[in-house]
Amino acid sequence: MKFNYKARTKEGELQVGNVEATNRDSALNILLSHGLFILNLEEVKGDEWYDRILGFLKRIKTADIMVFTRQFATLIASQVSLSDSLTNLYKQTTNPILKETIYDLGNDINAGFSLSQALEKHPGIFSDFYVNMVKSAEVTGRLGEVLDFLADYLEKQALLKSKVQNALFYPAFVIVLFFVVILVMVTFVIPQIMPIFTEAKIELPFYTKMLISFGTFISSWWWATLIMLGVFVFVLIDYFQSREGKIVFDELSLRLPVIGKLFQKLYIARFAESTRVLIKGGLTIPQAIEISSRTIGNVVYQNLLQNASEEIRKGKLLSKILEGIEEFPPLVSQLVSIGESTGRLEDLLKKINDFYTREIEDMVNNLVTLIQPALMVLIGGGVALLFASILLPLYSLTQSF
Repeated sequence: MKFNYKARTKEGELQVGNVEATNRDSALNILLSHGLFILNLEEVKGDEWYDRILGFLKRIKTADIMVFTRQFATLIASQVSLSDSLTNLYKQTTNPILKETIYDLGNDINAGFSLSQALEKHPGIFSDFYVNMVKSAEVTGRLGEVLDFLADYLEKQALLKSKVQNALFYPAFVIVLFFVVILVMVTFVIPQIMPIFTEAKIELPFYTKMLISFGTFISSWWWATLIMLGVFVFVLIDYFQSREGKIVFDELSLRLPVIGKLFQKLYIARFAESTRVLIKGGLTIPQAIEISSRTIGNVVYQNLLQNASEEIRKGKLLSKILEGIEEFPPLVSQLVSIGESTGRLEDLLKKINDFYTREIEDMVNNLVTLIQPALMVLIGGGVALLFASILLPLYSLTQSF
């Protein structure tokens, strides 16, 4: 949610801007934490279904954030001031949403906000992980190094995500293409030869009749089919964008055969890497786990890790908590236990990340290798059935002469 605000600084200067937060109280807390005296705070109306679609189309890609961060790190390392760096980045950026965000960041920096405070106003673009890493860098004076690390981190995350998406894209594309071929055959090809069978009084096989009925229906009611399909897809997407829908989708993604294991390894690798980096940046273990839970990208793991963070604050060990969670394999809790007992938790979290990253790469490569022959068998069977529905009646026709 986005809120417009009007406030005064401690020096009495009037400040106007906007802030993104989950609700009005969160927005108020963010502004108060920056030392502002709030005069007016109003929610920006919208967030209808068309706003969500436009937001999806105008979203900022991880690659855009990565490039922005890399360029920002280079400018800071060159001793360019924050304000001048953001001005230069504003001129270079082509993405209109990111360009507007950089403009807001520059205004906040000029108004006296720290960089982390300015970034915190845009949670939809900069994650809690990103903001907290910058906040720790402001304390240690290593902003350039941290921005370089964040660029590397985003690049690795984007590469890993891309590998998973590519492994799933190929089979999806081939299956869709196959159904398009079937649609063309049943709506254009088969109806052209049907009169021949009708005149010869050839008894058609059951599956040929099914294909003909399907083709006749599509030819007559294609417009209604498209409308129904469009409504179904829209309702499905809208539902999965709601909180309940996200929970259902994330749970389903973990229960899928083979693919569920792949997603599980992906989330564990993200958890280990982000937690390790946050601990290295000076955050406590419960703080690091709570923040990393919001960077994983799965509601199930987010809830589990937030509960784990609360349990750690009560005095429990992270390894003992992970032992009781089936979404984390025993190897994770064992390595975490070793890290806790030896005082080398950061090193062991890195080993967990490295291990599961290799597992993901091997699994993706194996999936790509296995999917191709499996698709050939599946599509070959479909093509055989399709041509049999045409060739068998033709064979019967020739026998009748």
